[in-house]
Amino acid sequence: MSLKAYNRNMSIQEMRKTYSMSGLSKSEIDLDPVIQFQHWFEQAQQPDLPDWVEVNAMTLSTADLKGNVTSRIVLLKGIEDGRLCFYTNYHSQKGRQIQDNPQVSLCFLWAHLQRQVRIEGTVTKSERSKSADYFRTRPRESQLGAHVSQQSSIVDSSQTLQNRFVELQTEYEQAEIPCPEHWGGYEVQPNRYEFWQGRPGRLHDRICYQLVEDQWQISRLAP
Repeated sequence: MSLKAYNRNMSIQEMRKTYSMSGLSKSEIDLDPVIQFQHWFEQAQQPDLPDWVEVNAMTLSTADLKGNVTSRIVLLKGIEDGRLCFYTNYHSQKGRQIQDNPQVSLCFLWAHLQRQVRIEGTVTKSERSKSADYFRTRPRESQLGAHVSQQSSIVDSSQTLQNRFVELQTEYEQAEIPCPEHWGGYEVQPNRYEFWQGRPGRLHDRICYQLVEDQWQISRLAP
């Protein structure tokens, strides 16, 4: 599917796409949603995609104890024993909400395939050694940034951040940058998957996996 810009004269009400690339039936899917997800994830990694497309980008939604929900884009960094892993600042807004309420939702949108995957589950922190191992693989600029940013807190200016970045750059010029205690991994253990395939007439295919007594139950949902 080619990626075309919307007509600038088109109103918001007129903006729509026709979904007709493929369908999704229960007879075609794997009985294990993790395998089905990995299959779709591999298909999403087409070699001719623009550089700005990040197939591992996912919307992470968290909520506090009052039911206030926030969403943001984070990057999937691994799938281990069925758990989906990402990394962030534990003191961020999402980190604070996860501490209070470990129920989260993930959403992947692969517009070039007219597909979407929604995942719900419970999140826990990764082991410290795992976070440190991953931290060492990050670019040094990203490592320094994790030390500089007190994520989600108020700062007086971007120059303040830049000045601190330069200070740390000098401090660690000849040394390994340690993984901050306030930074690390989270792992989402899913209990629900929904695979969405766009279809003509908005009669989209929706296949749901729900974990019931340690068994995945598969059903088709109305669009």
